[in-house]
Amino acid sequence: MSRPGTDRPDGHRPGRDDAPDRLYTITQGRSRTDPDNPFDLVTLVVAESEPAAGMQSEHVAILELTRFPASVAEIAAELRLPVGITKVLLCDLLAAGRVSARHPRRPAITDPDILEQVLVGLRNL
Repeated sequence: MSRPGTDRPDGHRPGRDDAPDRLYTITQGRSRTDPDNPFDLVTLVVAESEPAAGMQSEHVAILELTRFPASVAEIAAELRLPVGITKVLLCDLLAAGRVSARHPRRPAITDPDILEQVLVGLRNL
């Protein structure tokens, strides 16, 4: 009988219940990325190359998932891996030039009239 919220009849929750030795092997012992890594949950990742022979299966899966822009959160969900582990794998691919990372663009409000209207509105609250 499966536990609630699981996909498999044996009660295993992919990504969350993975044996620590499997995750250790996937990342070659690394569990964290550098503090200055460019990846957060909404960073868009795009493949810059095709998978090559002999690549780690998770790297291949990431390159296939990112043929079109995908967020780090989407990639982690599709791989069923913790976000931290996914970020380590993405850093590997970024260092090899196989992916690029972009943050979604947010338009900046630079019109002084709009800013003034916002300020007046806030003062009226």
